[in-house]
Amino acid sequence: MTSSTSHKILAPLAAVAVALGGLALVERLPAPASAVTRAAGTPQHAAPARASGEATTRVDGISHQTAAVTSTQHRAVLDYWTAERMAAAQPITSMLEGALLPPAAHPAPDGVDHQASPRADSRGERWTAGGLVTKTTGKVYLTMDGRDFTCSASVVDSANKSTVVTAGHCAKDGKGSWARNWTFVPGHDAGKDPYGRFTARDMLVAPQWSREADDSYDFAMVVLNKSGGTAVQDEVGSQRISFGSWTADKVRDGVQVYTFGYPSASPFDGQDLHYCSGRTRPDTGGTTANGVRCSMTQGSSGGPWFTGFDTSTGRGTISSVVSFKYADDRSTQYGPRLGAEARKLYDHAAGL
Repeated sequence: MTSSTSHKILAPLAAVAVALGGLALVERLPAPASAVTRAAGTPQHAAPARASGEATTRVDGISHQTAAVTSTQHRAVLDYWTAERMAAAQPITSMLEGALLPPAAHPAPDGVDHQASPRADSRGERWTAGGLVTKTTGKVYLTMDGRDFTCSASVVDSANKSTVVTAGHCAKDGKGSWARNWTFVPGHDAGKDPYGRFTARDMLVAPQWSREADDSYDFAMVVLNKSGGTAVQDEVGSQRISFGSWTADKVRDGVQVYTFGYPSASPFDGQDLHYCSGRTRPDTGGTTANGVRCSMTQGSSGGPWFTGFDTSTGRGTISSVVSFKYADDRSTQYGPRLGAEARKLYDHAAGL
């Protein structure tokens, strides 16, 4: 079954499976449904995005785009993101036409700014428990078709110490354009960048996303440049990533997850890290994604979904990323299963 864009919206819902253990999932799961094609809104006037590398390649099931590969391009991206542009950037889901309700339609979660201790059933409270997740999760700024947007992403453990995982639509607009000016701000806190800013040098998505905009493959790996000579993993640490979390039994029975991101649409403002938590259930709308109850809004797209998350240390295993919500169910966010295709992206990214 193919869902139409009038019924599906992009939302803060996915976190990538972590822990380099097994791949025993995709072979036992149903084949993904065909994609939901995302409609881009009419471009608004904005300062021209700097074209970094234009080389796009497809190798071994990977769609790959180079970004800021020279020091001049790296500096140009950093210069592009003035304080004014960062403040004006919108959550990327605003690219969809006809699918978004007015801000007032998003119910404000109780205690969103005052939750003191982590809960196993959070619907979108601000994360105040500290730990590694506050450093490895960050806010993303990017330009797509001349418009500036925000997303979320997380640092994952990798050989190059420079890889983050995010949603596919935070790197490429499905069958449309690749992102430009892509910049990751780990530990973003009320507009501050305590650990620096890291520009992208390579972006990788699955062909199922770049050719079909298939929501079952809405994930991406992005390789970052160093900041001040330091790799992002050396600066903030990293989270484990797994590509075998979604076995048939776990999909059926549900998995306890914690999802994180920087929701920016009302009632949130994109300034602080928020989280949702609960047991998953499989999507019945035509994808192989899984859902969890969550009121986080756009802007959290690309944020990590953790399994085996330790609330006392902020460490866990990424098994999915925030991906989408349905327009007629704003209370459930969905994340794709990180499996064999995501593993291909990760392995290739780690070698760059």
